[in-house]
Amino acid sequence: MRAHASHPAATADLATARRNLATSGAVTGLPPLLTRSWTRCVSAGLSPERPCIDARHLGGRELHEAVERQGDLTTRARPIIDYLHAQIRDSGCIILLSDQNGFLLDAVGDPGFSDRAARVALQPGACWAEADRGTNAVGTALIEAAPVVIHGPEHFLDRNGFLACAAAPLAASDGSLLGVLDISCDHRIYHPHTFGLVRAAAQMIENRMFEINHVRDIKLRFHTALQAVGTVVEGVLAISPDGLILGANRPATDLLGLRRVDMGRASIADQIDGRFSDLLARDRQRGGEPVEICRRDGSRLYVRLEIPRISPPRPTTPAWPADALAALDTGDAAMSRAIGQIRRVLGKPIPILLRGETGAGKDVMAQAIHAAGPRRGEAFVAVNCAALPEHLIEAELFGYAPGAFTGAKREGALGRIREAAGGTLFLDEIGDMPASLQSRLLRVLEDRTVAPLGGRPVAVDFALISATNRDLKADIAQGRFRSDLYYRLNGLCIALPPLRDRTDLVALMTAILARDPVKTTPRRIADPLLTALQTYTWPGNIRELASLLRIATSLCDERDTELDWHHLPDDIAADLRRQTTPPSPPPTRTDNQQSLRTAADQVILHAIEQAAGNMSAAARRLGISRNTLYRRLAALQPGD
Repeated sequence: MRAHASHPAATADLATARRNLATSGAVTGLPPLLTRSWTRCVSAGLSPERPCIDARHLGGRELHEAVERQGDLTTRARPIIDYLHAQIRDSGCIILLSDQNGFLLDAVGDPGFSDRAARVALQPGACWAEADRGTNAVGTALIEAAPVVIHGPEHFLDRNGFLACAAAPLAASDGSLLGVLDISCDHRIYHPHTFGLVRAAAQMIENRMFEINHVRDIKLRFHTALQAVGTVVEGVLAISPDGLILGANRPATDLLGLRRVDMGRASIADQIDGRFSDLLARDRQRGGEPVEICRRDGSRLYVRLEIPRISPPRPTTPAWPADALAALDTGDAAMSRAIGQIRRVLGKPIPILLRGETGAGKDVMAQAIHAAGPRRGEAFVAVNCAALPEHLIEAELFGYAPGAFTGAKREGALGRIREAAGGTLFLDEIGDMPASLQSRLLRVLEDRTVAPLGGRPVAVDFALISATNRDLKADIAQGRFRSDLYYRLNGLCIALPPLRDRTDLVALMTAILARDPVKTTPRRIADPLLTALQTYTWPGNIRELASLLRIATSLCDERDTELDWHHLPDDIAADLRRQTTPPSPPPTRTDNQQSLRTAADQVILHAIEQAAGNMSAAARRLGISRNTLYRRLAALQPGD
């Protein structure tokens, strides 16, 4: 990939070129890159001194949709952008990420310069395509498909002349253009090293996306120099089992002269002298060490094959409706507010921490977040940190190489973190993670690499959701939980309300009943039972409610049209009555004419009330037959 980064054009040459443009409308006396770009600007009808009033700019909703469409790019680029920002912090720069059309999706930078940049719309939502903003690093890099530096008055529009911008395009493994990474600053403080920095960061983003997108493909790592294999400058091809080239990183396309049209069509056999099957056999004999091969043109390469191990089918979430979060919004204000906050961070590299009592729906919410986000087609991997023995959780989370320890599988194990590559890792009961593993998890979250036991570090990319029913701040104060890990997990903290505090109980029960696979299940609850359910305190929260409804519907027969008390097992019904029945009022003095029969009648009426009108249940409570109960009721007269 060619780069356009030489020294800035001489100020005198630029001044002459601007005078010629103003007088004759011709672009002359500029380096080839600027000549091409300025000519395109003139053809687009731009004028150096006029404001770009027709430049496109995305509104809030449009920007959110654009970021969602580019979810893979933004989530995988953001850790690199954060790392890059840490290297140039307080240097007066801003780092920008655009999509393939020049719309800025993300910006991180020093506040002082960010304010100046915003005055010329160098901010998320603005379009910096050449046709909108004239010659600039983002738009020109997109058209030239190469890294560029645009310095000061090299910008076509006068209003952008205070900027110095270095940008590098971002390409997918099939060669298609994804966007641009840019570093901008005041032209008076621009440092030539900035160009190398932005190119290296762009290469890191491309390599990161390549590794994730081709995690299950055979990889051929190579270079003309043996020492370069395994470094950031190595070429990498993704290859199908029959030798078809599925993708290539940028060094690979440069070293082999591959084009975008070659992906999915060209074979590795077109590049090497010999059969791909022979190369596979040689690699197995060398145990993964680089081997020397000849290309068809006679040149030599050092190559190393990586063959993915076959692993169990990737866990995925159950089927969800198109809007998974909307399915959980049944009218409670606190839940609606939480879901609204979650929507605003979907697709962004912001970890989510779910807090709530046991059974409050943290696991279901985590699945819905995954199903509603841009990673919905990838794995959802849940790990219960409280359920794994301490001596197994390390191998379960981080995986291990073949033969890493006694009793290990011969083929090794990926580990749950690597199984979540490209998808979502859900760490349930994170507060119960052993202290010895908290530091290892912290390193994974900081470096985005995981080191299997006995193996080499591997890059990983995943969205992170954690959940706990503990007070982690209290645990930090008592030394049971690391504060630095807490702040890595606590990007957006969502508190799920307990069921007793929710105002949408009826709608929630309706939704649970509607999901019952048995179509003959009653979808209605009898009023007396409904009243009891609404006043119950639900110590087990949604999990207890769902279990109760599941049992009750299982005890229904085809003739039942609604759920009632007699569909509940005795122990569950007793728990409900114990919490929903107010204590009996203390006995009061009555006149001497009150008879024993009146007292007995009161007992009968109370039993019927406790049985919610179920005469058979009331008779059982009284120890009499149902016929006797009906006779006693018939004998009752008002005023008795």
